Amino acid sequence: MTDVAHRTDAVPLYGEGYRTDPTGWYERVREKHGPVAPVLLEGDIPAWFVCGYRELHQVTTDSALFARDTRRWNAWETVPDNWPLLPHLVHNPSVMFTEGPEHSRRAGALSDALASVDQFEVANQCERIADQMIDRFAGAGEAELMGQYVSRIPLRATAMMCGVPESEARVLVDDVMGVMNSSATVQAADQMAVYGRLQEEMQRLVDRKRALPGSDVPSHLLANPAHLADEEIVSDLLVVLLQSHQQTTNWIGNTIGLMLTDERFAITLSGGRASVGDALNEVLWHDTPTQNYLGRVATRDTRLGGQRIRAGDLLVLGLAAANADPQVRPAEGAVGNRAMMSFGHGEHGCPYPAPEIAEIIAKTSVEVLIDRLPDLVPAADLAWRPSVWTRGLVRLPVTFTPTYVP
Repeated sequence: MTDVAHRTDAVPLYGEGYRTDPTGWYERVREKHGPVAPVLLEGDIPAWFVCGYRELHQVTTDSALFARDTRRWNAWETVPDNWPLLPHLVHNPSVMFTEGPEHSRRAGALSDALASVDQFEVANQCERIADQMIDRFAGAGEAELMGQYVSRIPLRATAMMCGVPESEARVLVDDVMGVMNSSATVQAADQMAVYGRLQEEMQRLVDRKRALPGSDVPSHLLANPAHLADEEIVSDLLVVLLQSHQQTTNWIGNTIGLMLTDERFAITLSGGRASVGDALNEVLWHDTPTQNYLGRVATRDTRLGGQRIRAGDLLVLGLAAANADPQVRPAEGAVGNRAMMSFGHGEHGCPYPAPEIAEIIAKTSVEVLIDRLPDLVPAADLAWRPSVWTRGLVRLPVTFTPTYVP
């Protein structure tokens, strides 16, 4: 059997064929190749796409065979210096690329720090932030929710969990949003400078917390018996900051989009509607914020889903495709079914209790919005960001009855 680097039937995991119909793309790939498919990443770099639920579960569970340290990848010599996916794969000192006992040490410290967060206080803070954001446009009768509301709450909430003063949080929000909303070309050109600036901001935060600790995430990381170095704390804080912003933002936006366009979530004559919790759960199954993830590297020759995987081969985790696997996909609504792969799985999945905190931020943001502006109506069709890796709305313009804010 031909290895992935020489497959002539590999499917491009980029371009309009994917962007215009990702769900159909997953179905066609699964029908042609089964649960593990040869694909070409941008620049026609070969990889394996894991789209079967059981196969993805196997890959994420067996971290010895399917490892996270991407320095093992056997195709580095084929990758150009300006390859747009380099930020996803270049090894860095964050917890995301650690393995074995080192990963347990780092991930354990991060989970301990996140577990120290008062989730009731997070909900209260998010409610306050949400009200502030809505107050700014409630009297206008119209808004573009992604820019004016959705994208600003998760990062401000996370900054507060990290003990960043609100005045500095606003600057940090604008900095990160400016990077994430820029074009791919601009991101590639300025990435190192922006990342360096964020590192400097996180280092200043760590220095302050060492001098004056509080009940926040960096203070708990500094006090953890794992004895983390500053470089480790800074890089892990950046992971928390950037991941929580992008993924939680898309979770909120996708949920609002669902509730505004699906009649099951419309207000009934009695004033009720399907719950926000149901909508959040359904989005994770059908429009999960993280669609695909780079990646894992095979540590030895093996077989997976009927394919021969070589040592050093790169695997793309098809989270959305696995959620859509007809063998496991739940019926419409998916009420109470939380077995989706949206947060990953295994030791490299989203660290506990990060998913719970993200859900609190998302649920509060959506509930406050529909309570304050119950007659929201979309002012245009939903427009999705053309990305292979994330699923989120570009814009979400709405109209509503203007509300006087004293």
